[in-house]
This record gives sequence, C-alpha cells and structure tokens, in this order.
Amino acid sequence: MASGGASLALAALILVSCASAAAATKYTVGDASGWTTTGDYATWASGKKFKVGDILEFKYAGGAHTVDEVSAADYAACSSSKALSSDSAGTTTVTLKTAGKHYFICGVAGHCSSGMKLVVDVAKAVAAPAPAPAVAPAPAASADTTPDAPDTTPSTPSSSGVTPKTKSPVTDLSPPGKKSTSGATGLRAAAWAVLGLAGLVAVHLGAF
Repeated sequence: MASGGASLALAALILVSCASAAAATKYTVGDASGWTTTGDYATWASGKKFKVGDILEFKYAGGAHTVDEVSAADYAACSSSKALSSDSAGTTTVTLKTAGKHYFICGVAGHCSSGMKLVVDVAKAVAAPAPAPAVAPAPAASADTTPDAPDTTPSTPSSSGVTPKTKSPVTDLSPPGKKSTSGATGLRAAAWAVLGLAGLVAVHLGAF
C-alpha cells in the first residue's frame, strides 16, 4: 500500500511538472527585430504577462552585443560591472525562474544608453490542480460456491388423521401376598407354656 501511494504521488508530481512546462511561454525579445540598439523594449514588454517558467530568447549578432542580467541600480546606471549573468553567443535563452522584476542590458559601451535595455515583471506561476488519483474499482463479489449443509433435522411424520391409541396403565390384579403367621403361632406357644407352668406350680402347692 505504501509503494502504491508513493507511485500515485510521483505520478501527480510528473503531471504537474508537465502541465507547468506546457503552460510556459517562450518570447523572442523584440520579435522580428531582435536584440538591437534600435529596439523599443519598454513598448515590447508592455501588455505581456510574464510568469515563472517563461523563457526569453535574445537574438543578435554574436560578439556585437551582450545580454547581461543586472540589479535594478545597475540597470538605471547602465552598468554591467556587477552583472548577475552575461552572454554574447548570438542567441541567449533565459528562463525566468523567480517572480519579481528582472533587468537586462547590453554591456557594450553606449548600447544601454541607446535603449538596449529591458525590464520584465514576472508573476508567480499558478500551478495546475493535481488530478485526483484514480480510484481502483471494487472487486466483483464472487459467487458463493460453498455447498449448503444438509438438513439433518429429522422430519416429523405427517399426520394421517388417526389419533394414536394411548396404552392404559396395566393394573396389577395379582392377590395380595399372605401375611406371615409365624408371629401368632409363637405367641400361642408362649401362652401355653405359661399355663403349663402355672399348673405345675398349683399341683406342687396342693401337695403341701
């Protein structure tokens, strides 16, 4: 995911850079007249909207003139002793990299005072809005191929309309068991023993 985000950011940066480069304007200073002592560069620059990234192209006879970028003070004094940059190749290309005023003069003696000087006011470049990152389409929902679990719940047999017979509880009709008579027999034997003993006692007493 991190690499994907970095790739999108890089792609957006490249698109913005390409958009800025495509929006840059190239100006030929003095148009067909080029960079000469007879040009009216104040009039040429008026009405033009220079911005960061635009390009100035100076065309002139190589060795006969120079293109020197100078400070505002040196521009007013037509001095190239402290030039920020200087070129005399015959075709000089300058890319306007910063906003604000840029000053150019020809460093050959007498040429600047003759009108061979240019000032351009550069506005900040307006960056093109970055395109919104493409949203990846949501993956299509996959078909559910999981087989349904078999229904293991036993089915209830359908009613046939016949009420099932309920078995009545079985009543135990067997005769109750006979009560044990061993206890009564024992009591009677004990009674007879007592009576026999009493009779013997009575006989014995009568003998006296």
